[in-house]
Amino acid sequence: MLMTFIKNRLPSFSRSFLPLKGVNMSSHLQWMVIRNCSSFLIKRNGQTYSTEPNNLKSKNSFRFNGLVHRKTVGVEPAADGKGIVVVLKKRAGQRKPATSFEKITINKNSRATLNSLRHIIRKNNYRKDLRMAALRRASAILKSQKPVVVKKQRSRATKTA
Repeated sequence: MLMTFIKNRLPSFSRSFLPLKGVNMSSHLQWMVIRNCSSFLIKRNGQTYSTEPNNLKSKNSFRFNGLVHRKTVGVEPAADGKGIVVVLKKRAGQRKPATSFEKITINKNSRATLNSLRHIIRKNNYRKDLRMAALRRASAILKSQKPVVVKKQRSRATKTA
């Protein structure tokens, strides 16, 4: 995207020096390109949110962005409504979007699920800065999957005169 933009702006004699295939841009350069003009942006009430996949806090920030980093962590609810799906971006095959993500379904009780998620992030040396955000998101998803228990109202005995 950026290379085609540059190629169209340069005179024809300097185009021959540019590489023909896609260029690996640094994550900081990618962030500078997409931070204010992304289809995932939602600007509302003085806040800027982002709806891209693998953004744990839905904030439009470099740290939580799910598009520009080589390693990202995403936590989603499972399709059957029980448990969570942990989505990890693989280092290999980043140019093939269909195979660039690894999805791990965890369907245990809440304590074991959170321990498994903590273990996945810690043992794979996978973005330590996102560990707490991933645990909080998983905890919120698991809490939302619990059935709602309706408390019965105690009826007061009416006084008879």
